[in-house]
Parts: sequence; structure tokens; C-alpha cells
Amino acid sequence: MQNGGFQKNSFMRMTLIWSLVFLAGLWASNLLMYFSRMSLTPQSVQTYYLGSEAQFRAPRSFASLLETAHTHLPIFALAILLVTHLLIFADFSDRRKKLLITTTFATALLNESSGWLVRYLHPAFSWLKILSFSGFQLSLGLCLFLLARFLLAGPSSLHTPPHHKSR
Repeated sequence: MQNGGFQKNSFMRMTLIWSLVFLAGLWASNLLMYFSRMSLTPQSVQTYYLGSEAQFRAPRSFASLLETAHTHLPIFALAILLVTHLLIFADFSDRRKKLLITTTFATALLNESSGWLVRYLHPAFSWLKILSFSGFQLSLGLCLFLLARFLLAGPSSLHTPPHHKSR
């Protein structure tokens, strides 16, 4: 990647592009799953996690939250790792790379933990759920867009990180 090997190796390029297609599917399905259950209002988030007697909806159970976390945590970690690792080689400043990597991982973690916070600590954490979900979707979407642009661009878009002297 660092020296443009994906540009010359059609198999590497093909696997990276196909991986990007699947990761875009993860991004889209995450968006659709969220909006199939709630909206960007605190009340809808609270109803989803705390239940509603008026709508005959039970609160989310501990087992349900645990099962979701068990699935999301490793999948999101690996997906974000792959995308951000590949973006390290793109021609962006180190500051932008750090910001994008940190934002994507942090919003994913906050998104996963905020449901627990709404359910077991306080309904006001519904704002955290909304903001972290939105931030995660935006940052992951931006990563996917930038990665697609990077993969489809020519070798001039490559960035060779400076070599550091070993002690």
C-alpha cells in the first residue's frame, strides 16, 4: 500500500475494492437498522431502550444489550481498523489522520455504550446516543469515501510516511 503496490497488483486492488463494497454495506445496514428502531429524537431512543407501557414495548433486556455488544464490538473494531489503517497511507496530514481515526473509534465506542447508559443510568443519555450514532455514521462514511477515492486515484495520491531513526 505504502509504495502503491495496490496500483500494480490487480488482485490486491480487487480485494480492497470488494472489501470496501462490503464495508459500505455494513455502513448502510447500520443506518437502516438504527432508523428501523428509533429516530434522532431523545423520546424515540428512550422508548427503544426503556420501553413504553402505552405502546406495549418492554425495556431492552440485559441479555439483548449484551448480545448486541458482543456482535458489534469486534465487527466495528475490525472494520474501523481496516479502513483507518488503509487511510494511513493516503496523502493527508498527520493531524487529520489522528482526528479521523480518533473520532471514528471514539464515536463507535460511545454509540455502543450509550444504549447501556440510557437503559441503566439515565434517560438523558439518549442525546449521547443520537450524537454518537450520527458522529459514527458520518466519520465512518467519510473514511469509506476517502478510502474509495484513494483506491481509485493514481499513485500521486500516495503518502510515504517519514522514516524514523531507531535508537
